[in-house]
Amino acid sequence: MRMEKYDEDGRTALWWLGQMGLMIQADHTTLCVDYYASWDEARQTRPPVPAEELKGIDAFLGTHDHLDHIDHEAWKIWAKTNPDAKFIFPRKHMASVLADGVAPDHAVGLNEGESVRIGDFMIHAIAASHEFLEQDPETGLYPHLQYIIEGKNGVRIHHAGDTVRYEGMLPKIKAFGKIDIQLLPINGRDAERYRQGCIGNMTWQEAADLAGETGARLVIPGHWDMFADNSADPGAFADYLDVKYHGKVTCLIPEVMEKIVYGDGGLHDDGV
Repeated sequence: MRMEKYDEDGRTALWWLGQMGLMIQADHTTLCVDYYASWDEARQTRPPVPAEELKGIDAFLGTHDHLDHIDHEAWKIWAKTNPDAKFIFPRKHMASVLADGVAPDHAVGLNEGESVRIGDFMIHAIAASHEFLEQDPETGLYPHLQYIIEGKNGVRIHHAGDTVRYEGMLPKIKAFGKIDIQLLPINGRDAERYRQGCIGNMTWQEAADLAGETGARLVIPGHWDMFADNSADPGAFADYLDVKYHGKVTCLIPEVMEKIVYGDGGLHDDGV
């Protein structure tokens, strides 16, 4: 599958890839964020595009070094099949990314407060807390990030990666201005998951409150579909958001690989 360049009246096209995976296209630039493209027997859903078939990507982004966010087996493939692509990730994980065969000049390690331009997008890094911030005291590097992705067309996307809400996180997000689209994890955390070594994210109530307080125009719940023992109900998220925030934030629960077209402050019929 080769992603054709999308450029229509300043709009942005998105495809949810399952879990926290997101494909973003605008202004002749294509980004692929947190795509888990490898098969695992524990998965409830198959990867929508096999790793070896995904081409035409300008940058692959990973929010942190867990296999469903930085899929090293897939990154090894993409380093060869997308030779011009940049790979963007928390700089703390530089060694593991270079071990995937990514060329040093294509490996873009970021830390909180840093940005990089990829084609027609600016990508800004904010620390994520999964489930702790875990900033390295010697280097100051954070192992988990979230991204604010700004297109030249003015559409601003917040990809939260895996995170709980921490003190000061909301002001960091709002400092970038109006958020058009948010992808938020809603799977939560509990004792049973801790016992299994599965660290947590926002609950669906916490994620809905973040979306409502951010004032995002469109929010997509993520991290609920792929693993049976680490899930949540996106319908409950959508209902809570609607009742508490009186329909001020549009919630979309898309099908995997459903095309979503956004522009001029809202969704377009050619996308949904």
